[in-house]
Amino acid sequence: MNQNQFLLDSGFWGFFYKLLTPVEWLQTWILKLVHDFFVLLGMNEIGVSWVLAIICLVLVVQICIFPLFYKQIKSMRKMQALAPKMQRIQNKYKGKTDQASKEAQSREMMKLYQDNNANPAGSCLPMLIQGPVFMAMFYTLSAIPYIANGVRKEPLGAFDVATAKQFTQTDVFGIVSVTDNFTSAAFAGKIVIGIFVALMCFCLWFVQYFSMKRNMAAASMNKQAESMQKMMLWIFPIMYIFSGVTMPFAVLVYWLTNNVCNLLRTFWQVTYFPTPGSPAAEDKEKRDHRRENARREKAGLPSLEEEELQKAKEAAEHKDTKGYQRVQPQRKRKRK
Repeated sequence: MNQNQFLLDSGFWGFFYKLLTPVEWLQTWILKLVHDFFVLLGMNEIGVSWVLAIICLVLVVQICIFPLFYKQIKSMRKMQALAPKMQRIQNKYKGKTDQASKEAQSREMMKLYQDNNANPAGSCLPMLIQGPVFMAMFYTLSAIPYIANGVRKEPLGAFDVATAKQFTQTDVFGIVSVTDNFTSAAFAGKIVIGIFVALMCFCLWFVQYFSMKRNMAAASMNKQAESMQKMMLWIFPIMYIFSGVTMPFAVLVYWLTNNVCNLLRTFWQVTYFPTPGSPAAEDKEKRDHRRENARREKAGLPSLEEEELQKAKEAAEHKDTKGYQRVQPQRKRKRK
């Protein structure tokens, strides 16, 4: 963070964030309109209204990308269901390096995807869209203080100099300003920022830990994959500690809100769309079984166990009466 130069406007990042200008522009107007709405409700123009506006902005973005996230889950489930068939095709051409075999394997794979309406890139495309959206939000919140102090000469969407100055004067109950970071904040502000960074790290760590314990099939795990998962479990939270203490409090509010949303979204995904063969999938099968039995009991129908028992009795009675001789197929009569 350089108070005399906005580094995100220079070099490669300057070019990259220039491409995201329409997204940044839209985000500033959402932030401003939400803030104005809270002011209409009686809140002060300078104060918690801006912090609530940041939280609402994150929620709006999360709601907008949720359909992409849902599509990503459905695509992942299709690919997981096709995994055994894909494995058979790979085994069929295993060890064959000639061009004809490679082309034949590619054709069979493409036919498998087309027949099952599956897209291997379907689980990656939403991530490619989500990433720039949240990066634009980071840029927006980082740029506002530089607009206020005149370092960044051009306004950004709804944030001209006057609006940016109003934003930068915001503090949370007189403890920490939205522009403060860990080094510039007072002692009480350092405590608040430290709590926010700790919560951010915990959310990120718990999402990874929860996914490893509840949403990973034991059959798909090997030593290399397990080591990689454990490394990711600790590396990213530690990176958050070093980056979090340098960021303005406004960015920390955005990060923490985003991490909490990701945590809740992970709970939802693991509960309703668990990975086949994982502990969460086994729990879902038991839960669905209990719900179906409860529904049947309410409707006056036999339970799943009673239905299976009845089918077994009928099959046994059929064998006793008809015997074990296979019924010979009959030819169809020709129409005259």
